[in-house]
Amino acid sequence: MRYVALFRGINVGKAKRIAMADLRALLEELGFSDVGTLLNSGNALFSAPAAPADRLATRIHAAVAKELGVEARVIVKSADDVAAMVKGNRLEAHCSDDSRLLVAMTGDAGELAAARAVARDDWGDERVHLGKHAAYVWCARGILESAALAALSKSLGGAATTRNWATLRKIHALLSAGDGR
Repeated sequence: MRYVALFRGINVGKAKRIAMADLRALLEELGFSDVGTLLNSGNALFSAPAAPADRLATRIHAAVAKELGVEARVIVKSADDVAAMVKGNRLEAHCSDDSRLLVAMTGDAGELAAARAVARDDWGDERVHLGKHAAYVWCARGILESAALAALSKSLGGAATTRNWATLRKIHALLSAGDGR
């Protein structure tokens, strides 16, 4: 089965640096196959026997902390989960720049419930959609200027990691093709 491990907050600034080659090697040492990475921001694709995503995330988190010395939240999603996130995006029609449409993912879809109030608020030219598998934020004036994104991030605390729409679509394509390299 194909999966993606999404790391929160690595390779941003000088802290929590992980070389993608080291991450690929570590995942292979854990017994995963067809390992590949996308970008330098902690998107690792791999194949493994079917297993609960949270169990895979715990295993990867522990190995990265022990072997690479980096403490970072890891969220694992199956190829089916990512496909459902892509299908569940109700904001794509509002999107004129894929880098300003963010998708927030949690390890457990139940954790998304914390964002219900944010999704109901009026954000002017920004939009928030709370889907079954992810929360989506259209940051009309950019990510750094987005009040909606700040509110969503606060409501989810450290439970979520975000990827822009372009990156999520690339992950989806790689998972769908079965080739994470």
